[in-house]
Amino acid sequence: MKERSYFEKREINCIDRINQILKTMPYYVEDFLIGVENRTSPLSRLNYVYDLRVFFDFLSKKVFRGKKIEEISLKDIDLLESSDIEYFLSYLNHYTINGKEEKCSATGKARKLSTLRSFYKYFYNKNALTSNVPTKVEMPKIHEKEIIRLDSNEKVDEISDILYAVESGSGLTKRQFSYHNSLKLRDTAIITLFLGTGIRISELVGLDCSDIDINTNSFIVTRKGGNRAVLFFNDEVKSVLADYLDQRTNNREIPDNERALFTSLQNKRISTRAVQELVKKYALIVTPLKKISPHKLRSTFGTNLYRETGDIYAVADCLGHKDVNTTKRHYAAITEDVRKKASQSITLHKK
Repeated sequence: MKERSYFEKREINCIDRINQILKTMPYYVEDFLIGVENRTSPLSRLNYVYDLRVFFDFLSKKVFRGKKIEEISLKDIDLLESSDIEYFLSYLNHYTINGKEEKCSATGKARKLSTLRSFYKYFYNKNALTSNVPTKVEMPKIHEKEIIRLDSNEKVDEISDILYAVESGSGLTKRQFSYHNSLKLRDTAIITLFLGTGIRISELVGLDCSDIDINTNSFIVTRKGGNRAVLFFNDEVKSVLADYLDQRTNNREIPDNERALFTSLQNKRISTRAVQELVKKYALIVTPLKKISPHKLRSTFGTNLYRETGDIYAVADCLGHKDVNTTKRHYAAITEDVRKKASQSITLHKK
C-alpha cells in the first residue's frame, strides 16, 4: 500500500477535526459543508467550521439564550436581522469560547462575515432561508499594513546578513551554537529557499526529496487547494540545495521511508512551528526590531522580484496568487526607491 503524502495526511487530519466539531453543531451545518465540498479544500471547510462554531456559540449565549447550540434551528437562523450580525461582529472584539479568551482583528471579522455569507447563501438558494441577511452588513474596513521585509540597498543588506548568520552561527547563544554544525546546511537551505523562490511555509514543509530536480533547477510544490506547480530557482539556490541534499542522503539516522526533504533533530518531517522558530532565531540576530517570519521572507522575495522585473503578473505567478489584485495591493507601491525615482521624474522649472 502506497504511503500517504504529507498533504494527504493533512487533509485527513482536517476531515477528522471537522467531524469532531460537527458533533457539537446543528445537523444542517454538515449539509452546508457537503454542499461546498466540490469547490473547497478540507482546510477551507475546517476554517468554515471554526467560524460557524463561534457564531453558534454567540447565538446560544447572546441571542437565543437558554438554547443549546445543537437546538438552534434554521427557522431560528431565519429570524435573525442585520443588527444581529452587526452585534456578532462587535462581540468578536472580545469573547470566550471553550474557556479561552479570544479577540478578532478586522481581518478575522471579515473572514467570519464571509463565512456567514456563504452559509446563508447556500440555504437561501435551497429555499431554506428567506434572505441572505449577512450581505446587508458591510465588510469591516481593513487597514493596509506596511510590508515588513528584509531590506537590501546601498545602506544595509539584511538579506546577506541573515544568510551569513545562518552559515556562520554568528550571534547564536552557546546552546544554539552547539547544534549549529549539524543544522547549518539544513537551515541555510530553508532560508535560501524562502528568499530565492517565495515559497509558502506549508509548501516548504510539505516538500519531499523527490520533488527536487537539481539538474533542471526546478521543484514541485503543492499550492493552496492542492494544485501542483513547478517553480524554478537560480544557481545560488541550486548550490545550497545540492550541499544539503548531499548531507541528507548520507545521514544514516534518517529512516529510509522518510520522504521529507527537511527533517527535524528527531529525523522526522520538520513542523511549521519549528520553521517559524528557526526563521525567528536568525532574524533576531540581524534585525531585532522587525518581526521577521517565513511570510516576511516571502514578502522580501516578492519585493525584490517586482523591483527587478517591474512585472506584477510575474510576481503573482511566482507567489501563486490566483488574483493579481492581491499582488498589486502588496507589491505595486512597495519600495522607497520607486517613490524616490518617481519624485525625480518631475521637472518644475524648465531652463
